[in-house]
Amino acid sequence: MSAGTEGATQSNRGSLEKRLSKQSLLDQGFFWLTLVMAIGIAAVLAFVIYEIGRSALPAIQTFGLGFLFSTTWDPVQNVYGALPQIYGTLVTSAIALFLAVPIGVGVAVFLTEDFVPGYIRTPISFAIELIVAIPSVVLGLWGIFVFIPFIRPFYQVLNSTLGWIPLFAGVPRGYSLLTLGIILAIMIVPIIISITRGTLLSLPPELRQGAMAMGATRWETIIRVLIPAGLSGIIGSVMLAFGRAMGETMVAAMLVGNSNRISISLMNPGATITSLIASQFGEAGRTQVAALLYSGLVLMVLTLLVNIFAEMIIKKFQNVE
Repeated sequence: MSAGTEGATQSNRGSLEKRLSKQSLLDQGFFWLTLVMAIGIAAVLAFVIYEIGRSALPAIQTFGLGFLFSTTWDPVQNVYGALPQIYGTLVTSAIALFLAVPIGVGVAVFLTEDFVPGYIRTPISFAIELIVAIPSVVLGLWGIFVFIPFIRPFYQVLNSTLGWIPLFAGVPRGYSLLTLGIILAIMIVPIIISITRGTLLSLPPELRQGAMAMGATRWETIIRVLIPAGLSGIIGSVMLAFGRAMGETMVAAMLVGNSNRISISLMNPGATITSLIASQFGEAGRTQVAALLYSGLVLMVLTLLVNIFAEMIIKKFQNVE
């Protein structure tokens, strides 16, 4: 090998080593940057929980776990319990999921599987995205002035027909757990549609082609192949929507009726944790503020439990040990 060739080889080798060294430094820098960001997010969450818990500590010390099971909310006597609000939060969120999940998954399948031409799908997708951009207070006003007058006759028919069932007993006034559940369903449907659609689009095309090659119809392919394959993403969208429904504030305060009682009937007014905080925080005294923050801490714990449960289900369907 000539001296010139050997020198060129050594030069190329040195250049390659420099590039590899530089790439390694960039990789390490990116790793540490993402690690700091991840730790920062966890630190912010821990700080929020700490501050809320510290501010709620007087109520925690005074009422203890009895706060979760008491139905009394009396600012005059400074006696507080959040069971009706916890009940209302869970019931309205469950109603929203019951209505939104089949609609959201169905629309996502409709937009994904080419049932209609693109010039029809595109406006539908755009309209769905616009629902997310509607401020909650505007949706609450729409619920008061448009939706409740529209839905009240249907409530009356439902009550006169199925009033013997406890869920539909009582006087249908409009401001109720059912009304809030329906409006929350409208708010969370776009979340389910967006995530479910993305999940279905990310599935390998071989799944569709293989199912069709085996003689499956389009609906058999969707129900037996695509939805099971994307089930983890669908469940993730449902749990995210559930957390969104639990944390909604202004719509809840405007439409639920703010009645501090537990009612089996969905036609009756109720209360949620967020509606309680929104309606009373501005005029609350020191003990009442601590009780409201205690209820906010309960809501945060419920939301975290929902997210943990969602992660467990997703890992189960992904076969992650």
